[in-house]
Amino acid sequence: MSKRRVSPKVLTDIGRTRIDALLGFAMEAARQGNDGRARRYVELAGRISAKTQVPMPRDVRICRRCSIPLVPGINCTVRLRNHMVCTTCGLCGEIRRRPYLKEQSHD
Repeated sequence: MSKRRVSPKVLTDIGRTRIDALLGFAMEAARQGNDGRARRYVELAGRISAKTQVPMPRDVRICRRCSIPLVPGINCTVRLRNHMVCTTCGLCGEIRRRPYLKEQSHD
């Protein structure tokens, strides 16, 4: 018997729904203070993302060093400095800086 083939579109749809569900579970676990479980959910979502070649959503902020979802006020701090958004992880201290002004006028 031959293996049943799944079309690439169905595979990406399945991957996207599972990644979204796992990241939602990770955010809930991080809000409840269960960091180990949140880290595991993010790792599983990353594996599914790599296997199905679906990019991770950009709306969920994840620490690059300790792979935990960042929830402002619970496990990270967010500050505005010099036209940058500085997000500091509360567990490992990783600082992530992003500009929030694309262009500055030099008048």
